[in-house]
Amino acid sequence: LSNSQSTKGPRGGSAAQAPPVSTRGSGSPPRPMSPLIGRGRRSHTEMRTISSTAVGPVPDSPLCHAPQLPQASCEHPRRLTDNYNKILQLDPGQGLVVVCGSIYQGFCQLRRRGNISAVAVRFPPAAPPAEPVTVFPSMLNVAANHPNASTVGLVLPPAAGAGGSRLLVGATYTGYGSSFFPRNRSLEDHRFENTPEIAIRSLDARGDLAKLFTFDLNPSDDNILKIKQGAKEQHKLGFVSAFLHPPDPPPGAQPYAYLALNSEARAGDKESQARSLLARICLPHGAGSDAKKLTESYIQLGLQCAGGAGRGDLYSRLVSVFPARERLFAVFERPQGSPAARAAPAALCAFRFADVRAAIRAARTACFVEPAPDVVAVLDSVVQGTGPACERKRNIQLQPEQLDCGAAHLQHPLSILQPLKATPVFRAPGLTSVAVASVNNYTAVFLGTVNGRLLKINLNESMQVVSRRVVTVAYGEPVHHVMQFDPADSGYLYLMTSHQMARVKVAACNVHSTCGDCVGAADAYCGWCALETRCTLQQDCANSSQQHFWTSASEGPSRCPAMTVLPAEINVRQEYPGMILQISGSLPSLSGMEMACDYGKNIRTVARVPGPAFGHQIAYCNLLPRDRFPPFPPNQDHVTVEMSVRVNGRNIVKANFTIYDCSRTAQVYPHTACTSCLSAQWPCFWCSQQHSCVSNQSRCEASPNPTPTFPNRSPWWRHMLAWLSSNPLPTPCFLQGAALECSFGLEEIFEAVWVNESIVRCDQVVLHTTQKSQVFPLSLQLKGQPARFLDSPEPMTVVVYNCAMGSPDCSQCLGREDLGQLCVWSDGCRLRGPLQPMPGTCPAPEIRAIEPLSGPLDGGTLLTIRGRNLGRRLSDVAHGVWIGGVACEPLPDRYTVSEEIVCVTGPAPGPLSDIVTVNASKEGKSRDRFSYVLPLVHSLEPPMGPKAGGTRITIHGNDLHVGSELQVLVNDTDPCTELMRTDTSITCTVPEGALPAPVPVCVRFERRGCVHGNLTFWYMQNPVITAISPRRSPVSGGRTITVAGERFHMVQNVSMAVHHIGREPTLCKVLNSTLITCPSPGALSNASAPVDFFINGRAYADEVAVTEELLDPEEAQRGSRFRLDYLPNPQFSTAKREKWIKHHPGEPLTLVIHKEQDSLGLQSHEYRVKIGQVSCDIQIVSDRIIHCSVNESLGATEGQLPITIQVGNFNQTIATLQLGGSETAIVVSIVICSVLLLLSVVALFIFCTKSRRAERYWQKTLLQMEEMESQIREEIRKGFAELQTDMTDLTKELNRSQGIPFLEYKHFVTRTFFPKCSSLYEERYVLPSQTNSQGSSQAQETHPLLGEWKIPESCRPNMEEGISLFSSLLNNKHFLIVFVHALEQQKDFAVRDRCSLASLLTIALHGKLEYYTSIMKELLVDLIDASAAKNPKLMLRRTESVVEKMLTNWMSICMYSCLRETVGEPFFLLLCAIKQQINKGSIDAITGKARYTLNEEWLLRENIEAKPRNLNVSFQGCGMDSLSVRAMDTDTLTQVKEKILEAFCKNVPYSQWPRAEDVDLEWFASSTQSYILRDLDDTSVVEDGRKKLNTLAHYKIPEGASLAMSLIDKKDNTLGRVKDLDTEKYFHLVLPTDELAEPKKSHRQSHRKKVLPEIYLTRLLSTKGTLQKFLDDLFKAILSIREDKPPLAVKYFFDFLEEQAEKRGISDPDTLHIWKTNSLPLRFWVNILKNPQFVFDIDKTDHIDACLSVIAQAFIDACSISDLQLGKDSPTNKLLYAKEIPEYRKIVQRYYKQIQDMTPLSEQEMNAHLAEESRKYQNEFNTNVAMAEIYKYAKRYRPQIMAALEANPTARRTQLQHKFEQVVALMEDNIYECYSEA
Repeated sequence: LSNSQSTKGPRGGSAAQAPPVSTRGSGSPPRPMSPLIGRGRRSHTEMRTISSTAVGPVPDSPLCHAPQLPQASCEHPRRLTDNYNKILQLDPGQGLVVVCGSIYQGFCQLRRRGNISAVAVRFPPAAPPAEPVTVFPSMLNVAANHPNASTVGLVLPPAAGAGGSRLLVGATYTGYGSSFFPRNRSLEDHRFENTPEIAIRSLDARGDLAKLFTFDLNPSDDNILKIKQGAKEQHKLGFVSAFLHPPDPPPGAQPYAYLALNSEARAGDKESQARSLLARICLPHGAGSDAKKLTESYIQLGLQCAGGAGRGDLYSRLVSVFPARERLFAVFERPQGSPAARAAPAALCAFRFADVRAAIRAARTACFVEPAPDVVAVLDSVVQGTGPACERKRNIQLQPEQLDCGAAHLQHPLSILQPLKATPVFRAPGLTSVAVASVNNYTAVFLGTVNGRLLKINLNESMQVVSRRVVTVAYGEPVHHVMQFDPADSGYLYLMTSHQMARVKVAACNVHSTCGDCVGAADAYCGWCALETRCTLQQDCANSSQQHFWTSASEGPSRCPAMTVLPAEINVRQEYPGMILQISGSLPSLSGMEMACDYGKNIRTVARVPGPAFGHQIAYCNLLPRDRFPPFPPNQDHVTVEMSVRVNGRNIVKANFTIYDCSRTAQVYPHTACTSCLSAQWPCFWCSQQHSCVSNQSRCEASPNPTPTFPNRSPWWRHMLAWLSSNPLPTPCFLQGAALECSFGLEEIFEAVWVNESIVRCDQVVLHTTQKSQVFPLSLQLKGQPARFLDSPEPMTVVVYNCAMGSPDCSQCLGREDLGQLCVWSDGCRLRGPLQPMPGTCPAPEIRAIEPLSGPLDGGTLLTIRGRNLGRRLSDVAHGVWIGGVACEPLPDRYTVSEEIVCVTGPAPGPLSDIVTVNASKEGKSRDRFSYVLPLVHSLEPPMGPKAGGTRITIHGNDLHVGSELQVLVNDTDPCTELMRTDTSITCTVPEGALPAPVPVCVRFERRGCVHGNLTFWYMQNPVITAISPRRSPVSGGRTITVAGERFHMVQNVSMAVHHIGREPTLCKVLNSTLITCPSPGALSNASAPVDFFINGRAYADEVAVTEELLDPEEAQRGSRFRLDYLPNPQFSTAKREKWIKHHPGEPLTLVIHKEQDSLGLQSHEYRVKIGQVSCDIQIVSDRIIHCSVNESLGATEGQLPITIQVGNFNQTIATLQLGGSETAIVVSIVICSVLLLLSVVALFIFCTKSRRAERYWQKTLLQMEEMESQIREEIRKGFAELQTDMTDLTKELNRSQGIPFLEYKHFVTRTFFPKCSSLYEERYVLPSQTNSQGSSQAQETHPLLGEWKIPESCRPNMEEGISLFSSLLNNKHFLIVFVHALEQQKDFAVRDRCSLASLLTIALHGKLEYYTSIMKELLVDLIDASAAKNPKLMLRRTESVVEKMLTNWMSICMYSCLRETVGEPFFLLLCAIKQQINKGSIDAITGKARYTLNEEWLLRENIEAKPRNLNVSFQGCGMDSLSVRAMDTDTLTQVKEKILEAFCKNVPYSQWPRAEDVDLEWFASSTQSYILRDLDDTSVVEDGRKKLNTLAHYKIPEGASLAMSLIDKKDNTLGRVKDLDTEKYFHLVLPTDELAEPKKSHRQSHRKKVLPEIYLTRLLSTKGTLQKFLDDLFKAILSIREDKPPLAVKYFFDFLEEQAEKRGISDPDTLHIWKTNSLPLRFWVNILKNPQFVFDIDKTDHIDACLSVIAQAFIDACSISDLQLGKDSPTNKLLYAKEIPEYRKIVQRYYKQIQDMTPLSEQEMNAHLAEESRKYQNEFNTNVAMAEIYKYAKRYRPQIMAALEANPTARRTQLQHKFEQVVALMEDNIYECYSEA
């Protein structure tokens, strides 16, 4: 069910437990949805439309009853209203779908379940049967009639023995007094007070239709629950759900109907919270049971979901509920005080139905048996209640049914005062919906969120969360609060978001590949299908109902199939008959199945099971053949083999076993061969004779394997002999006395001699080293058997040292003694002999450098001292390092003998600076001094940053460079990273903060105390990104993406990256606190990908996504809110796809570039066109074409220049520009021309020698022709240049910020209807907003139709009554038609009167346009009949009748919105362009003729050179102070003033501008001189007896001159307007005789160039070319159809014309075309084109009027069907656009064809549209004034009207003439007297 216009989703309440029926708007097609999975994989589930129907929008008004109530009339206008589906319920017993919407006060329909587009029961019945059904409002007002008001519905099954189904409805009250009701302050508002909040209605479609939708019981008010009118404010009920529980009751039990709702807080009471309620209603069960009233059993109790953290942990508003078998699961939210909260805190709670039942029984007991006022109360706010309080019922024993359902004699309805409490099971922000299923000992809970995600949590039997998953369904679209499992397949869940419906799989088990992952995921739905070896839903596993085939998550991972192989270790050299397999875990019996053992690589052996068994099964399997054993890996003595048991073609369980080879052990570990062999995990034996490891002891002749121990002592070195000693060597590993060798590696082998049983000596060992010392490895090996070593578990080494190497000073040399190296210092370091004495002392320490040079007073600085002889050992300098008198403690682990000491400085008593001394038996001093200073910090910037961290802060202070270690701690514990410091500043990166709050910042030196400074850094809320645009980029990247959001003032750096397909991230630019621009990164392919932003180096995460990380971090991380669609790069080419373009240097260049169609939506500023290094200015950009021009000259030095177009990072060279190349041709042409010219001159000279006079005349003529030719060439070149450059100027200047100065509708109407039509309106009137020249408001005269009806109070009563009666007559169709025809038959009723009457009728009937349209159509039919008899093509050609003017007015009203929204902008741009183009050149102020025009008659046929002047003007007006204004030096001072006023007042409507004659212009020639500039003064020049108007050139005003303009107090009217001056006395640019070229004026030709005036006609073409684009845009706007706003009136009227033509047999298409043209383009658009002042508040000059006449003529020619016969004598006004007329004609014909192809409009649709137009502009006009004016005509022609009324039988029957006489009687006596007084 769709709403054909609305794109909104079902925002208000919707059907509880709604079936899966789409409720979307048509604007958003449903998209395929993904299953609920964790890892972001998509598995689409397609849904297709089977049947659909549109249920809206419809004409409706909330103040009108449904149209199905014919007796309830409504005067309020109905407008198209979207329909929000409120109830969608299946009634399976009757095969119906109950559909209720928000239209028609909540009207319901019954549709067929099999075909939802068909209405099953016509209600109310369309055709009355024998006894018509009486329909009451209560039968129709079922659902809530407002989009945001909630409604729930539930189809109740028929009671046993009863008729049909019933419908339980809960609906929020939207009637009189509620916030939803449109207050009209009318008594009729009280009609909407009686809708009940809860009701049970009859749904028996097979029974008496008179009872359909009535309240079920009798009397009718007994089956409703209605809040009293006075209590509705305190009890605003918002319904959440309605449901039956239990849905399938056992025999003898009854289901209850439940309503979940919220009782909203009292309006304005901040302390009052919303209450969540659960109400229960009993249903009749059994044939004999009494039907109870709804209120008898109604009882409600509160539901409270609260944690243990006090009031802040209370979730008070119910959002969604779902009944399970034993529990009611409900989502609650905590309402936020601020609407800006992104997602309200929410929680899931579970309530036991047993607790609900117990609470209800206890409450009724407390009400009737043992009254307890604090437990239960009677709802006294309900109309149908019994009484105010509970009372004890004596001598009555309540039965169980009465405890459950109450009774008629007991008080009702009841409210339990103490809420039922529950602790949240789960918390998350923004939860919106819940659905629950009990599966495999788990409870699976599905939760929808406000941002389009679906969470799934699995609860165990203790209601604890054991696992969770999250998936994004539709990001940013809230999930609707109703979710439903597919009744046909419980593996799917239906849900809705704002714009789509989804069928989501409840689990995606296939993401788990192993049994452990599958069962360990604790997903209620997923289990391991053993024989299929996959994770599935239970129904997807074959034989899952049988035991052991499917393992659920509740059984635990220990029940997964497992296998053990015996033997687990196999000797590669031994034969095995087979293998035993022990199989455990949940597996069915494998007996009788086809089995094999699979070793991989397609190697399989036969397996068998001896008999049936479960749990632990035994199988036998053959070992794989020896030749198929896998190879041993390098350096390994075993290989692991994986074996699987294959059943029915699938490997169901696997295990590993090992194949080992003992002989490889000694090879793998050669230095520990024996011990490795004996300690191997396999049964191996060591053979000492063969020195090898074997697996079989029989292969070895030695004794059994011992368990050896083989410790090793460190070797020692003396007299160059190596001695090896140990405990007695374990003889089993080798033979005693065996010949051995000492190996020192690298083939350094020496003989080994046994000293005794445990010692071996290496003889004659000589080892060399060139290093300070070198370590040699030592091994013992069998002599003559290399690589067979005696075991040495601990490596043995020998150190060889060289005293001469690596000891450059005495301390280093003697310090080697501590390493056992005997060296002595004697002119260098040498080996100390055995007889040499012990070494003496070394020279004093030499300190070469200390670092750092300063430290804090508290000490702790690690001071590094470098030099020579800094001690032989640490003990030499342990207490010998001092800074003055302060000790420095050396660090043992940082001491390097003789070279470097690192010590920790002690604390100093105060600031000091002293040298560093080192005392090692002798004292050494440093050259540099170490300083103790006191570092200070002053300030920190920036003082704040986002709590996500990453802000780079700078701490300012003094002496901050001191010390060795610096720490900056934020909040005392978190380090500030990436430290950089100088003497006066420290820069570091702030870590992440926990909360938005101020935290202290501590600066610590050497891990001591904080430096005093009281620094504080404020953690603020993180920046928020709300939107990015555009969302498309070319694959090359570089497109500017605008990022919108909040709090960007804290952003220091930001970058943008694209997932998966993105190239390098790009750096962005922060514009302000709400905008960032980023160039899009390049991409690897065309695709859509998520976008990441990194703010201050931290990945940006949406706050909602961050809070959901606890649900699934990977999904939250990947759920990027923004995506970028990468599309192919745009492709360009030149207009003719040529690769070479020739161009002559110095000439202007214009390029036309074609662009291939793409979907990027690029704007004009995103293109860059370059020719070489010169930019080409882009002037026009359309979907397919780009125009650009180069104004500067291109250098010809290079010869060839590439033409490159750039979009972002994408560059494309489309062609090459070839410069020059035509010089030779030019030279040749000049030579030929010169030769020809010379020959001509010679010939002329010969011919003219006879007459000197003829010769002089010819020479003079020749010179004139050459001069004219030159001027023509120059003029054409200038025109061409201007044609190219003006487009750029116009485009730049027309991108203005001000709005278009549209006139208000009422002024548009009065100017259009009454241009000069009636004597009453001939007086000049202005807009009310216009101000006078001094700027203060003055009382201006407005149009009479817009003001008050000015009549004396004494005459008012009679006249108002008469006008009212006359108005009712005009609203009578018969009277009005007779009235019009009677007036038109009078000969003295002129065309002017007819136009006036038509316009007055339009104003009088403006509020009833439907009626006005019907009158117009009837009059038109009469006109068509009259025209068809003569010449039908002439119809509507002129406005000669009342109906033709009525049609003009009707078109004006209907086309106003199109004019304003579609045509207004291009029309206004064209007007601006015309004015600006005219102002580009000289304009004669007196004649009005201009250099640039479209009209030949207004062309200035003189070459007046005009130079621009930029003037700096100051003027205190129109909101600005000073501007630079561009004028021409030929402009008169009035023209300059007008240009200045236009520049200053461009953002103000023209009616509010000062006039040029109201201001003075003063020029400040110097600091002391100033002049008032005027058109005429004492300095004016006189030529030929005429005074020339002063210009800027006359005053010699320079470029950049300073002028001041000011308003004058008194108008100087001596001059008057310039254009009104006498041309006999004054002139501006051209004398009238100039154009006559009289011979007597020849003396002026010496200083003014004269040429043929026709050459200046090229300027018409120049002007036309400049304006062409704007004209095309205008015609395109007029002659195109917008899909969102089709021209309904045009379609309606054209269809009317076609219908009339068809009725009269007129089949000529030309006639129809002429009729359409005469009714719309000629009647409306041409009128608007010629009179822009009807639409805009602008100044239409005579010259602009002349140009518009040419454009209007072109438009008329385009709409004509006759061919234009144009020749050389045709007027230029028709020739100018002759080339474009054929194209325009095609557009007109296409427009007519599109109108014809539109869907026809019904009368109802057109009437609704007209009613909307009437409503839109109601009360704009004073209709009484119009009526009074119409009455004047009635009075003037009273006898003729009376005669016409008498002659008309219908009028005579209805006595219209008598009513007319009554009007005359009321009006006649005083109308003229009153009007004379008024």
